[in-house]
Amino acid sequence: MIRSMTGFGRGQVEAAAYLVNCEIKGVNHRYLDMNIRMSRRYNLLEERIKEELKKRLNRGRVEVSLNIDKTGDSRRNIKLDKDLAIAYYNNLKELAEKLNISAEINLIDLFRLPEVFSLEEQEEDLEQVWVLVSEALGKALEGLLEMRYKEGENLARDIKYRSRLILKMVEGLELRSPQVVKEFDEKLRSRISELLSSDSLDDQRVAQEVVLFADKTNVTEEIVRLKSHVQHLDELLATGDSIGRKCDFLIQEMFREINTVASKANDLEMNRTVIEVKSELEKIREQIQNIE
Repeated sequence: MIRSMTGFGRGQVEAAAYLVNCEIKGVNHRYLDMNIRMSRRYNLLEERIKEELKKRLNRGRVEVSLNIDKTGDSRRNIKLDKDLAIAYYNNLKELAEKLNISAEINLIDLFRLPEVFSLEEQEEDLEQVWVLVSEALGKALEGLLEMRYKEGENLARDIKYRSRLILKMVEGLELRSPQVVKEFDEKLRSRISELLSSDSLDDQRVAQEVVLFADKTNVTEEIVRLKSHVQHLDELLATGDSIGRKCDFLIQEMFREINTVASKANDLEMNRTVIEVKSELEKIREQIQNIE
């Protein structure tokens, strides 16, 4: 089954005094581009998250939003710099004596001075946090992939429908090509007859001109390759691999072949068909841009 690169998934886990919410959004991109947003305190988990994404995704821009909240009581310790507090006190007292002012210094005054104390949170166990993050990430990935598969089915259905249209039009070109040569033969003989007497008509010379025209407008090779490309496209759509780049290359080749047909075809009807084929190819190319 093919997958789209567009999708969304959400996962939530609450355990061990933590609430972890993970959201993943995927959009089109030529390569796998990962952007992870989470609190800086958990940055050490970023590489693990990327590794998990690489296991399940091949292409697309993936935005991961991760929120980790503590639901339980967190322990905080007060760190007091006693030496700094004493230095503050001695310097303030010395300054008061020099300025001949009262040195009424309260304990709370010292407590408010810069860097006398700081709050230290209890160090978290990142391994425990990772277990919860991994579970929430897995749930979000499942939701993302489910949406990608559903959209991929719709894309495959549309591409197959258009490839069938292209095949029919290519078969029409194949049938029309010899008829163009026949019509050229008839028109050439008719024009010569209008200008010259029937006795002056050189059948051998006319035959040579028709052969040159037939060789110049021969699109057999292009038709065969176009049919082969349509078959190959159907085969790719039937696989479960990452086929986006392969399909994109294949469509480029089909454009090249149909453009060659357009340059060779000296026929209004064939040119109209070529335009229709190119229109359907362009629609397929737009769809393929969203295939992983």
